[in-house]
Amino acid sequence: ACAPAAADGHVEYLLLQTSYGTHHWTPPKGHVDPGEDDLRTALRETQEEAGLTSAQFTLLEGFKKELNYVVRGKPKTVVYWLAELKDQDTEVKLSSEHQAFRWLTLTEACRLAEYEDMQGTLREAHLFLSAKE
Repeated sequence: ACAPAAADGHVEYLLLQTSYGTHHWTPPKGHVDPGEDDLRTALRETQEEAGLTSAQFTLLEGFKKELNYVVRGKPKTVVYWLAELKDQDTEVKLSSEHQAFRWLTLTEACRLAEYEDMQGTLREAHLFLSAKE
């Protein structure tokens, strides 16, 4: 989840809407390629899915959240980090995997993120950011 902080301290979270299945909303994520660690995967997937390169944001130290769940009978692990855009006007460029994106407040993001574990991750991220101020 990328979180740009405006001058007034307002934080928004980037969620992407899938162009397949139930068209659910999540931060950028994807499969680990051979030879990649979790962070390298997150950076690559953020660039592939949202068009945001690591030069356009700063990773925020101290927040890392791992979610474990089952998809079609197979275990899946997703690891999320927080990042802050260096320029709030940076353009998001979606891949064909997604049909829409939105920058959302915590409340809006939790409303769109249907899964409780994702909502919990967003709330934990928000608490982490609030404690940093």
